[in-house]
Amino acid sequence: MPYKSVALILALIGAPVAAQAGDSMLETFDNHPQTRWRFFADTVMGGVSSGQVVFKTDGGQAYAHLSGTVSTQNNGGFIQIRHQLDEAVPSDAVGVRLIVRGNDQDYFVHLRTRGTVLPWQYYQGQFHVTAEWREIRLPFTQFKASGKLLRTTPRPQDLKSVAIVAFGRNYEAAIDVKEVGFY
Repeated sequence: MPYKSVALILALIGAPVAAQAGDSMLETFDNHPQTRWRFFADTVMGGVSSGQVVFKTDGGQAYAHLSGTVSTQNNGGFIQIRHQLDEAVPSDAVGVRLIVRGNDQDYFVHLRTRGTVLPWQYYQGQFHVTAEWREIRLPFTQFKASGKLLRTTPRPQDLKSVAIVAFGRNYEAAIDVKEVGFY
């Protein structure tokens, strides 16, 4: 079985996998990440979710800590941090790579592309966090479009933003993100 296939299987079951030569780093949360990442909540559309992002360092490792209360009242249901992409994603990228930990809950990556022109359009990939740091690899083929007018699978060359999102149900969110990139 090729190395990439083994790495993908290990990542999907939660086993740690070292970064590979083809990985492209987007963010390590060093050097003023607050200038690159913005916090959003459903309050922009009348929802009542609340939260914050705090950029921290622990043992010399920088990370983003997204926390808050996600509420589906008033047609809401999300908090997120989003990064607008200034540079093109490598055209041979096949997915998103994260190093995360958190409160044993499900979270999402939302991708926006040149084709997601309306505020409620995105591609969504789901992942689960535990209390331990671990690598997550989400293939673009596993992202789901938020509507029928979008392509089935996002193309790396069309990506405009990446977001880490607590979404879709009532719960307390607490997720730490140490790395965001593509593979």
